[in-house]
Amino acid sequence: MTETFPGVLSLHGLSSQRVPLVFDSPHSGTDYPEDFGHIADPATLRNAEDTHVADLWAGAVAAGAVLLEAHFPRSYVDANRAPDDMDPDQIEGTYPAPLNPTVKSTLGIGLCWTRVPPAGGPMYDRRLTAEQVAARVARYHRPYQERLRAILDASHARWGAVWHVNCHSMQEVASAMSTQARGTPRPDFVLGDRDGTACEPGLTATIRDFLTARGYSVAVNDPYKGMELIRANGDPAQARHSMQIEVNRKLYMDETTREPNAGYDALKTCFTALAAHLADHVETRLERTPAE
Repeated sequence: MTETFPGVLSLHGLSSQRVPLVFDSPHSGTDYPEDFGHIADPATLRNAEDTHVADLWAGAVAAGAVLLEAHFPRSYVDANRAPDDMDPDQIEGTYPAPLNPTVKSTLGIGLCWTRVPPAGGPMYDRRLTAEQVAARVARYHRPYQERLRAILDASHARWGAVWHVNCHSMQEVASAMSTQARGTPRPDFVLGDRDGTACEPGLTATIRDFLTARGYSVAVNDPYKGMELIRANGDPAQARHSMQIEVNRKLYMDETTREPNAGYDALKTCFTALAAHLADHVETRLERTPAE
């Protein structure tokens, strides 16, 4: 059974959940709101999407896990940012809450993106108003973050612990909007656990070992350590384990057309097997420390 909030999110597998394992894909949305009002070339703007990521992880439901996916694009409002991650100078008028921009806002990819990947051109021919930003947060950003937290809280209450995997994709090489030098090649996967502070070490090790055993190159916390959804939900001292997986888009799609490539089915099969492997990991951990 799927729970759907049209244009905002879908939740898969809640009624069949067998383990406290939650996957979420906050950036794979392709439903562009009519009031976006950007000046970007639509095809270029799609570089911001984690296109197909939710579908690649769809097999997690069969493993007894839950999968949450966003339908709105991250370039409109980014569900993996804090609600205050925007520069006041990027907004017209007085925002109704304090703002605390990070380096992501400086790069133009904070709460509401102001630059277009990969070259970093302007997203708008104006500044967004405070009312527009607040409306995007209320209509899209907050419901996604709150639904994810509610799922994690319910799982933790039921089993005494919860494991969360935040699913993303990355460009084959770093763009002008990256914290890396432009053109820097990326590995097949980057795992982010905020330098070991967001989850038990075994979760990172289990995923890394599973992927490297299948011939993939895997980096940990370089260059992606995990952003807001990991920061807000990862607290291993409270048996809340959260980590991020970035997959290189070259493995599954053509970055220009956004169409699946010849490797798509193999990667989807790999992710289905990885989800089942993680479900086993979770069950083992629960048997060893049931109320950790």
